[in-house]
Amino acid sequence: MPRLAVYALAVCLLAVAAAVVSFVQGSWLGIVWVLLAGLSSNMCWYYLKRGRSVTR
Repeated sequence: MPRLAVYALAVCLLAVAAAVVSFVQGSWLGIVWVLLAGLSSNMCWYYLKRGRSVTR
């Protein structure tokens, strides 16, 4: 698994956890965390696909 994909996955998981905590506390700042999770998820998929195509 490419290193950048692992980092993007870690950011995605942390952003999801931050969004959950933020929404539980009643803060609308969780919307920003959800957007960050979506962005990092897309980055993870991109780096995974790019890594697989390079190795083939």
